[in-house]
Amino acid sequence: MRVLFLAHSFPRHIADPVGSFVLRLAVALREIDVEVRVVAPSAPGLAALETFDGIPVRRFRYAPRPMETLAYAGTMREQVRSSPLAAAALVGLLGADFAATLSSITEFAPTVVHAHWWFPAGVVAMGARALRDVATVVTMHGSDVRMTQGSAAAARLFRVVAKHTDRMTAVSSWLARQAAAVAPGSMTVVAPMPIETGAFSPGVRAEDERLLFVGKLNAQKGVAHLLRALAQARRTPSLDIIVGVGSDETETRRLAAELGLTERIRWHPLLAQSELADLYRAATALVMPSVDEGLGLVAAEALLCGTPVIAFDSGGVPDIVKHDRTGILVPPGDESALARAIDALLERPDRGALLGESGRREVLEKFSPRAVATRYRDVYVEAEAARAR
Repeated sequence: MRVLFLAHSFPRHIADPVGSFVLRLAVALREIDVEVRVVAPSAPGLAALETFDGIPVRRFRYAPRPMETLAYAGTMREQVRSSPLAAAALVGLLGADFAATLSSITEFAPTVVHAHWWFPAGVVAMGARALRDVATVVTMHGSDVRMTQGSAAAARLFRVVAKHTDRMTAVSSWLARQAAAVAPGSMTVVAPMPIETGAFSPGVRAEDERLLFVGKLNAQKGVAHLLRALAQARRTPSLDIIVGVGSDETETRRLAAELGLTERIRWHPLLAQSELADLYRAATALVMPSVDEGLGLVAAEALLCGTPVIAFDSGGVPDIVKHDRTGILVPPGDESALARAIDALLERPDRGALLGESGRREVLEKFSPRAVATRYRDVYVEAEAARAR
């Protein structure tokens, strides 16, 4: 079986965490005899053709080099909304992606085109399906589904894509429900992305009280909720913040100063997996106050390191964090409840160690690369059968 991946977010170098789960799936599929190639946008410093961990990658140009900023930063939607030049670049991206996809289909002859994110890749796959005898699978990761909730035009386009694809998957049960609400009658199966389980393992946890936040510094990821909860909590843990790509630290640092938390916070740039794993292991708990999270892979990574998770009961996070079994869930946006949860975990005799141990067992069972790859191979077979009909 041959599968062509389309993705606007894919590692730019071998240690790049951006879109790394897409590469992990490709590698895991190869281990069960599914050959994968990838089509992704270009960016400054990237070669047109390269190989990542044995997976061939084709990067396409879509605009003058200074304008090729839509991919990899996680800010495509914001850029397009605020700049006519970015909107023009998006048109170029769709056209160039479509041309590169058709060329790759001719050269590689895949039986399935797998689009990661329904926009833009799902739109491109829909066009390729109309012109080539190829089955299509579209996977929703979270940010793409949120697009449909803020735009009637996006919702209409999503319904067209859902109608003209052979199989749709979502990385969490919450995303599958959201997709069904936007496109009634569409069939979306739950199939998460794999985690590099070997990269995340338990170690010596912090002797002091130390919390960890990993993500963009925006409203959806909820860092402001966390800071205000820390200001309310009785305990005074330190906090490591790993700043996600495309973030501006100014407002978050200002809020931390206003709340008197500056001396308790350590700031880190986006880290390679090995360094991130070290911080997971050192933390007493990962705090994930995000809302409408597609899945929340950082929660799974933390649990693989034996680190319990405190999170809002929102989005796809409950697929990973089970209340009082692998972590603590509190109502979304409730900062007082979040403060109480932090205190409660830090006051446990084991500071949540048993929660982390249970979480590691559950994540290994559900998110191992081989288990996920086997699930997707089954989806591809179903898509081929649907296309044949």
